[in-house]
Amino acid sequence: MMRTIEEVEKHLRSLHLHGMAQTLQARCLQAQQNGSMSVLDVLTELVQDELDCRQSRLIERRFHSSGLDERKMMQDFDWSYNPRLPRQEILELISVKFVQSAADALLIGHPGTGKSHISKAVAHAAIQAGYQVAYREAQCFFEDIFEATQTGKRKKLFKLFCGADLLVIDDLFLKKRLLQAAADDLLDVILERYRHRRSTMITSNRPIEDWGKLLGDNAAASAILDRLLHCGHLLKFEGKSYRLKEASKRLALEKKNN
Repeated sequence: MMRTIEEVEKHLRSLHLHGMAQTLQARCLQAQQNGSMSVLDVLTELVQDELDCRQSRLIERRFHSSGLDERKMMQDFDWSYNPRLPRQEILELISVKFVQSAADALLIGHPGTGKSHISKAVAHAAIQAGYQVAYREAQCFFEDIFEATQTGKRKKLFKLFCGADLLVIDDLFLKKRLLQAAADDLLDVILERYRHRRSTMITSNRPIEDWGKLLGDNAAASAILDRLLHCGHLLKFEGKSYRLKEASKRLALEKKNN
């Protein structure tokens, strides 16, 4: 029985072969124009289209479930503005080899020097490489745990925070006042991730020597840093603020327009 392309596409979609359905007409036209293509060649191309489609959808799902609010790329990063940044170490993190080896990373330094941009770029690169990522700004990280504890969902949330291949906690201590259980909550997550060899990345504008005071628990801070630095990368960020640079450009433009 002869089938139209539209009918075959409908059947492919009913079988959830959406990648094949999307490219069926193009592959049929390609086969008509290229007389040397065999049936097996066409099927091979269609199967690869399906695999590519499923991989793309998987990456999209991982991005949306990660907590990232934007896709940061290192192509957008202005290296010339702060030439003292540890460029080689940053590029090594972007390769996400440290996730494969279950290493950790601490990005410590002045506000506005690119720590958040880089942490988001690393998280995005890890998703593209097929890893499960959980990203949270520090304040949201602690608030999520508090809310989950109050609603009986702490175990489910800890499964996400402790089970992700890469956990990124951005801007730790941006706000000095943390929730009362912050030290214990952070320690619980770091200990569990260390035990199961999962990578953690934390950015902060506060030196690690201050963490005990900021957490209100020197013992917890020492235990956290001990695990993070055991097989971790410590990158120090110095230089001028990108945010102040952008603000200066904006003010200059407004002044010119006025």
